[in-house]
Amino acid sequence: MLHDIGRSKHAEQAYSLDDVAIVPSRRTRDAEDVDLSWRIDAAALRFPIVAAPMDSLMSPATAIAMGQLGGLGVLNLEGLWTRYENPEPVYEELASLADQAATERLQQVYAEPIKPELIGARLDEIRAAGVCVAGSLSPKNVQQYAGAVEAASPDFFVIRGALVSAEHCASVGAPLDLKQFIKTLDVPVIVGGCANYHTAFHLMRAGAAGVLVGFGGGSRHATLSVLGIEVPMATALSDVVAARRDYLDESGGRYVHVIADGSLGVSGDLAKALACGADAVMVGAPLAKAAEAPGRGFHWGAEAWHPTLPRGRRVRFEQIGSLEEILLGPSRRADGSMNLVGALRRTLASTGYTDLKSFQRAELILM
Repeated sequence: MLHDIGRSKHAEQAYSLDDVAIVPSRRTRDAEDVDLSWRIDAAALRFPIVAAPMDSLMSPATAIAMGQLGGLGVLNLEGLWTRYENPEPVYEELASLADQAATERLQQVYAEPIKPELIGARLDEIRAAGVCVAGSLSPKNVQQYAGAVEAASPDFFVIRGALVSAEHCASVGAPLDLKQFIKTLDVPVIVGGCANYHTAFHLMRAGAAGVLVGFGGGSRHATLSVLGIEVPMATALSDVVAARRDYLDESGGRYVHVIADGSLGVSGDLAKALACGADAVMVGAPLAKAAEAPGRGFHWGAEAWHPTLPRGRRVRFEQIGSLEEILLGPSRRADGSMNLVGALRRTLASTGYTDLKSFQRAELILM
């Protein structure tokens, strides 16, 4: 329903994950009977959690660890691991900086050119461990480095930006037309962020195997404050899930996965995103708290080191446990920051569901 904003503008009411809660059903289940497995394309994962392609939490080693635990780790292919042969000294320096000096230094270290040969080397390192391989580029770098990515034959190619459309129009330079580009690749593509029905529908028509919904964690608040753009996650997911349903009908049965990306700080947020219809969640901040996270307790995204318009900042987190403990437990905290998979399993069991597809039909209530 549209609401009037004065005499000339009308706006839809939108809801964040904080505005909704999951309603219990008439039955409960045993948590051991819950199946959290998620299959996308040829990949079969033990749980529907994807680690965001952010340098503060994903290195080749942590991407491997994520895969071995049962999820999917996505490496940032335009980050420190493809700009430096050995980025560990850079991480050490960044961890030693005071907050007021961090933004400028981040801009400087990310001015180092991307080295295409390192793209293949890092993806090969992950593949050698026998886990699912995924790497990410932003839309502006896709055409320049896509060849290096495709040559490395990852299981998934992630195109991730704060705001992504199927067709980018530009008067200067070659525009990125995902409708044409995705069709040329032999690699399944996951693309986003998007936050409305029409953008998602066009990305699905372009051939995406998965669509990222949201603006990518920390960039969400920065995008709102700097650009004035925002769609709360519960509403965004509902709209994109409707696009998935309509595209499934239009395409004669092609299912495109919906992945929530942003506004996911604790386990309850993950559960609510899945109940809103997401197939999986992409998380950043919860995993930045792991002892193995390369950021050493600091967390930042690409918006923090943009060369001309930084729209975020480096954030400090307490490192609360190992990556395994944060994902699989056991938890020593009662705040939803550890044992994310166990919490999801408990949510489904407590509301009477045994698998993710049926849980997407869970009843929600406005708070």
